Amino acid sequence: MQWLTVALCFLVVALDGFDTAIMGFVAPALADAWHVARADLAPVLSAALFGLAIGALCAGPLSDRYGRRRVLLVSVLTFGLFTLAAAAASSMTGLIAFRFLTGLGLGAAMPNAITLTSEYGPARRRAFITMIMFAGFTLGSAAGGFIAAAMIPMFGWQSMLALGGVLPLGLFVLLWLWLPESPRFLVVRQRPAAEVAALLRRIAPLAFTERTRFVIPEKADVSGRSSIAVLFVDRLASGTVLLWLTYFMGLAIIYMLGSWLPTLIRDAGFDLEQAAVVTGLFQLGGTVGAILVGWLMDRISPYRVIAAAYAFGAVFIFAVGRGSGDIVLLAGFVLGAGFCMSGAQSAMSALAAAFYPTRGRATGVAWMLGIGRFGAIAGAMLGGVLLQLGWHFASIFALLAVPALIAAAALLIKEKIYR
Repeated sequence: MQWLTVALCFLVVALDGFDTAIMGFVAPALADAWHVARADLAPVLSAALFGLAIGALCAGPLSDRYGRRRVLLVSVLTFGLFTLAAAAASSMTGLIAFRFLTGLGLGAAMPNAITLTSEYGPARRRAFITMIMFAGFTLGSAAGGFIAAAMIPMFGWQSMLALGGVLPLGLFVLLWLWLPESPRFLVVRQRPAAEVAALLRRIAPLAFTERTRFVIPEKADVSGRSSIAVLFVDRLASGTVLLWLTYFMGLAIIYMLGSWLPTLIRDAGFDLEQAAVVTGLFQLGGTVGAILVGWLMDRISPYRVIAAAYAFGAVFIFAVGRGSGDIVLLAGFVLGAGFCMSGAQSAMSALAAAFYPTRGRATGVAWMLGIGRFGAIAGAMLGGVLLQLGWHFASIFALLAVPALIAAAALLIKEKIYR
């Protein structure tokens, strides 16, 4: 049952990644079809990110109150329906509205998938298992690049959005049938012990009886506090702020690249198919990076592992700006940047899930993701601003290396505080 839960959450975040990144792949073809300037696509590219931020901030407290399973079901249904609706949009205004509503579902899905996986994973391998699950996000995003390269020239940009809507609706049925609730959530919400025992017997059939009493020991005393207040308990407050800062910086980079990299590569002289494939390599590198980072986190200091990934990511990002003359060299640097940046960013979710107690875990993860989404919005909009200002390819990537170094420094500070 544990692996089934991980597999279902993997599929959720894979489709989350696919639908989140989809407009970056659609943007060049959309601009050509609707005869709009590249920079004018910024509202379309950032609309879902506003929804993601709001969805994440709302989903955490709802999940800690009503359950991970319920909120996850509603979120998948929401982003599937509105992605499908976006395929039928006939104006920029309609497309922006549908992408915002899609973002609400996307923002709610991610933190609940992370929390549920973390609460079902065995402690000794929790970071690694969470990263295997979270690798679905970068894998889904990468798949979008390769699928877009094949589908858009043949069927048009609408085909990508149609596919991004149908797949989550199919997954919703599987989740309804097979996704369990978190036993930790049931204990914290003081559900009957018999209900908890029945759920856990699916993992260990002979370990529990109807009279078993369940408790969850936590490092911090947060009894009686709201899920939001838990984030700012004395010993957790500074860690919360540093997690937010790190995630904000990382997402600013990732969404700048995810939203604008296809356009930047095409403007550098390469064709649409090459731009889509190279951008897909950024996401593919992150899939491998996330698993390696998770494996290392269970063995050595997770803070140092993630900080090192951010630092190396800054080096590769800077190198991308110097490799625009050769498609093979450019692809290699983009792959390395994805390996480090997406690997580090994915690991932040496991770090946050381990940092917060059960009563506020979904809220802690969700609010880190939600605050980080404002970094994603800034990154997506920054691309349009820099293009309007006439910044060159190399200058843009030199600037993007700076927030990666800030993220690395914030994690090293957090390790020193909570050592």
